[in-house]
Amino acid sequence: MRSPQPPEPERAAEVRRRFADEARAERPDLAVLCLLVGAAADGALDEAGMDAAQIELDRLAGQLPFRPGGPRSWAAALGELLGGRCGFRGSPGDYQRLESSLLHEVLRRRRGLPILLSVVWMEVARRAGAPVYGVALPGHFVVGFGPPTPPQALGSARAGDTPFPTAAPQGASLGDFFQQQVLADPFDGGRVLTGSDAELLVAGATGAPLDPSMLSPADPLDVVLRILNNIRAWAAARPERSDVSLWSVELSLLLPSHPARLRYERAQLLVQRGDFLGGAAELEAYADVVAAVDEPAADRVRQQAHAARAMLN
Repeated sequence: MRSPQPPEPERAAEVRRRFADEARAERPDLAVLCLLVGAAADGALDEAGMDAAQIELDRLAGQLPFRPGGPRSWAAALGELLGGRCGFRGSPGDYQRLESSLLHEVLRRRRGLPILLSVVWMEVARRAGAPVYGVALPGHFVVGFGPPTPPQALGSARAGDTPFPTAAPQGASLGDFFQQQVLADPFDGGRVLTGSDAELLVAGATGAPLDPSMLSPADPLDVVLRILNNIRAWAAARPERSDVSLWSVELSLLLPSHPARLRYERAQLLVQRGDFLGGAAELEAYADVVAAVDEPAADRVRQQAHAARAMLN
């Protein structure tokens, strides 16, 4: 199937402007930001399509029971509705599709990457009044239910036979966390995770034990940056889709907080796509930033800018 194609320049500029405005709002709307990412990717997604996606999230929320109970009951209700009756889940093949990172397509196909499926879970649950938040475990995004516990309130602990021993008596243990909060994996249809399940996910991704800080609620802008990172990784494996790499980098640069090296990546993409002057100017601007901490590296970047300008001769 053919991947989505970006919109015309005028529409793309409008999408970027709205994305920047939303990202700098006092309380950024995660669904709106994700739909604007979709509009940057897919020229077929117009205002009516974005409204339809919001309506679908509202419709799904309306099918949940009214205040079913505590965190475990909320997780069960979301899993039964979204993972069961509606069939939202993921598979290894979803990692090969750009659509798996676009909210409007995930709502249509009911397939996607863990983080986009988690966005669906969070947005539906939030609309229904559930205490819900995202949890950015290394390599696998999941959803938390319950009043989130600040990581500093959790004692340093590691998993054991039952469920996590407390290593710091003055703080709560990871075992306490899993008694008060519930984690669910939307990629697996909303399966509720035990502490051991969460540690296996982390160990599989990093080889390291589960750390309390990994259970912190994910900030909406961090969620969006992670989605854009996934899109960039998809495009990096497909050199013919440097257009996707470029718009995803440019959206990332509109976030209030982003890695400075993204400017260098954008410069390289501009040169790769034949905009030698634009790429050279971006390289020089990045070199000025780098010079404050690493002058030899800045000189190397300036040489790359010179080489880019020479390509015009």
